[in-house]
Amino acid sequence: MTHAIRFNTTGGPEVLVWEEVAVGKPGPGEARIRHTAVGLNFVDIYNRSGLYPVQLPSGLGAEAAGVVEEVGPGVTDLAPGDRVAYGNSPLGAYAEARLIPADRLLKLPDTIDDTTAAAMMLKGLTVQYLIRQTYRVKAGDTILLHAAAGGVGLILSQWAKHLGATVIGTVSSDEKAALARQHGCAHTINYTREDFVARVKEITGGQGVPVVYDSVGKDTFLKSLDCLAPLGLVALFGQSSGSVEPLNLGLLAQKGSLYVTRPTLFTYAAKRDNLVAMAKELFDVVGSGAVKIDVRQTYPLKEAARAQTDLAARKTTGSTVLLV
Repeated sequence: MTHAIRFNTTGGPEVLVWEEVAVGKPGPGEARIRHTAVGLNFVDIYNRSGLYPVQLPSGLGAEAAGVVEEVGPGVTDLAPGDRVAYGNSPLGAYAEARLIPADRLLKLPDTIDDTTAAAMMLKGLTVQYLIRQTYRVKAGDTILLHAAAGGVGLILSQWAKHLGATVIGTVSSDEKAALARQHGCAHTINYTREDFVARVKEITGGQGVPVVYDSVGKDTFLKSLDCLAPLGLVALFGQSSGSVEPLNLGLLAQKGSLYVTRPTLFTYAAKRDNLVAMAKELFDVVGSGAVKIDVRQTYPLKEAARAQTDLAARKTTGSTVLLV
């Protein structure tokens, strides 16, 4: 029998249960895959806690890698035995096997192993839309990135440096600052003892930055606005410290005709063609070595609650993978 992590009520990590599930045969447009590795992401905590409401009872997780076991009617571009990964699917990745819409699956190149793929799909596709679509980073840009030592942060820093940008990263410790610098940050700011607004202004000669990538939310958002150059953009793509308070839009005018967006991978990758194009760009930069995926922690899948506890407590750096 196949096992999966599921939850019947929202709450803390203790609501996660390891239970037997029946998977069944794939229907039209579906594939059954056997997972080898599952990615851990902060959005999983949002789903589990109820911050992002889901229909209960529910599975968890939207990123994994594995092997196709069977395809349903109408699926022509996948076959049993294909190595695949995904980072934008219905919830249910925290499982030994599952059914999934085949149009969410991406064939893995031989240059990328399963553990790396599970660590990079959701985060890497997120970075792709952030720096190639939401704000198209270009050579000569100086950008600000919060949580620079996290999974998204380490990928974004490397990719942005590869594009010729200068990355300023905020972190919570000297250890994380060193890690961020190793992965492409030209400047690091320890926000526990430094005012990151003042430091950004100092680094940019008072000009500010054209874009701030902010996944922290409540604790950083208003100060992120203060780091922007006129006409600058805050891309708020997460809220690890809590939800941002309602905003008086007049502040955007006062601070320099600024822009704010709350983008999601779900929207950017909704169309199959867009998803495939985004993944190709991600596979290319990882395959070339321009971006290295740093899997810093692994846990058995059945210990997902412990992994989420460590993630929420900021005990992890880089990417974390749950091994099946």
